[in-house]
Amino acid sequence: MTIYLPIAEIPVAIFTIFAMGLAVGFISGMFGVGGGFLMTPLLIFTGVPAAVAVASVSAHMAASSFSGALSYLRKGLIDLPLSGFLLAGGLTGTAAGVGAFALLRLWGQVDLVIGVAYVVLLTGVGGLMLVESLRFILRAWGGKKTSVRRPGTHGWFLRLPLKVRFRRSRIYVSVIPILAIGLGIGFLGALLGIGGGFLLVPALIYLLRVPTQMSVGTSLVMTLVTMTAATILHAAFNGTVDAVLALILMLGGTVGAQFGARAGQRLKAEYLRLLLALLVLAVGLRVGYDLARPPADPFAITQRGA
Repeated sequence: MTIYLPIAEIPVAIFTIFAMGLAVGFISGMFGVGGGFLMTPLLIFTGVPAAVAVASVSAHMAASSFSGALSYLRKGLIDLPLSGFLLAGGLTGTAAGVGAFALLRLWGQVDLVIGVAYVVLLTGVGGLMLVESLRFILRAWGGKKTSVRRPGTHGWFLRLPLKVRFRRSRIYVSVIPILAIGLGIGFLGALLGIGGGFLLVPALIYLLRVPTQMSVGTSLVMTLVTMTAATILHAAFNGTVDAVLALILMLGGTVGAQFGARAGQRLKAEYLRLLLALLVLAVGLRVGYDLARPPADPFAITQRGA
């Protein structure tokens, strides 16, 4: 059964899109990563224009993150004060990212920038996470004592001003790096349609030393608010949000996120990080392959305004 997407201007199989939303929603709830780093490439692979994929996935991520965040909130695994500071920077970055997206679309460079950025970010972050996770697991298997530093004991963090104690996450750090992280995540999320969770979760774990489960729940709140804002801004200024596509993805994502959140809460922290690292790295390598391989049709026809 096919359905026509009015903004993307292509017919798609409705059950295929729903299944994609369901699967990515499960991953979103499980890892707290929003799922956009998976959904956006998947839609592009199926023929959806990159500009429409980025904008429409924002709505899907907002819906799936809302469902997952509720599950973590019931478990007390969300640090609301920390989320507030992250959002203060994230909303500013989201507005800047939508503006940059509009400029790149005007210059006709959206596809290239999105593809290259995905390869750099996904392979870099995925590789670092994979090395760290494997090192931790191998030490545990070998019977060696794993040296885990106390939360928030980075020396340069301690020297920064405006420190705040976040009791639920058990950290005492400056709000300056928190605002900077939120700003960067919001910008990349709006520009690339990734939600930023796959970057935010490692940043919270490895930079701020927030516990893994708390990082996932806090990331879901950040993704929910910033992606809602990105959806509104993309619809208002770029006109690239396909409501039909977004609705199908939202339905699948909302259902999948509930099951994913429950599965994520049952996994050990080190195995959760390992699975996330493998997933991020695999998607990055696939995007890089698609960029490097020769196109099926070396010629393209585009319309340019007078």
